[in-house]
Amino acid sequence: MRLLAQNDAILTIMEGAAGVNHFDRHEPDETGVSDDGPMTIGEIAREFGVTIRALRFYEAKRLIAPQRNGATRLYRRNERERLALIMTGGRLGFTLAEIGDLLGKPDGNDLRLTREQCVAQINLLEQQKRGIEIAIAELRQICTSFYRKRLDDYGGR
Repeated sequence: MRLLAQNDAILTIMEGAAGVNHFDRHEPDETGVSDDGPMTIGEIAREFGVTIRALRFYEAKRLIAPQRNGATRLYRRNERERLALIMTGGRLGFTLAEIGDLLGKPDGNDLRLTREQCVAQINLLEQQKRGIEIAIAELRQICTSFYRKRLDDYGGR
């Protein structure tokens, strides 16, 4: 992920060479994306490690708009860049609806985050992290109780 532009209120983020590069099969340019022609839905699914069903869902939600050649979906460079941003937004914990808002217009190729959005998302993720840590501690206690029970069962013989 790389910072493209910044002003007092908005950070613009674009997936690029410094971020997770989903375009390993192709010769990337400075943005991390190659422009060696369209790819099919199966190729994109393999490239990004997502299911074809997920790609169709993103299309139904109007997050991506691949070109059509009959029944075949063709993903060009801009759709691949946009999909990389969708994946980045997901890693940052945003919902698909939020990602759609952050991407803005249908041909938007960056995530536009305000400082307030970043702080709110950090707070949400910290809260989720605390919940996960509590769940892990509870599971460890339960797991330990199994060992205690086994020791009691063996000691009682």
